[in-house]
Amino acid sequence: MAMSKIKEYLDNNKVHYTSIEHPERYTAQGTAQVTHIKGKEMAKTVIVDADGRFYMVVLPAHFHVDLDGLKETLGATKVDLADEEKFTRRFPECEVGAMPPFGNLYGMDVYVQKELADDDEIAFNAGTHKEVIKIAYKDFENLVHPNVCNVAVVQHT
Repeated sequence: MAMSKIKEYLDNNKVHYTSIEHPERYTAQGTAQVTHIKGKEMAKTVIVDADGRFYMVVLPAHFHVDLDGLKETLGATKVDLADEEKFTRRFPECEVGAMPPFGNLYGMDVYVQKELADDDEIAFNAGTHKEVIKIAYKDFENLVHPNVCNVAVVQHT
């Protein structure tokens, strides 16, 4: 299970974390609400396909990927949301849509929306839709070495 992989990784790197169990939710905003975590600290992981290569984009719950902006950032010709069927094999221990934001563990470069990097903490689904892990953003940054940039925009409903 992904939670044990992530917890083991955090333990091995001496990172303090909080694990929060919650009723099953399938959206980052729903998870933020049920766990009482600020939406700006609740990260969602989105996989994109840029010119045939997968990248991990990590953004606040209330944002969505700016594909044109990401295309420019990556210097890519074509960027689309990745087809789940094409990338789920990389995350065998994860539920679909609950991938942890640790692209370094899955052979993917990670791009983080600047607003997440501005917060002291980051919370994320770590392989399941029923449990969240919360860590200091600095610890996340030290482990993942993400590219921090503007790759998303606020989602208006």
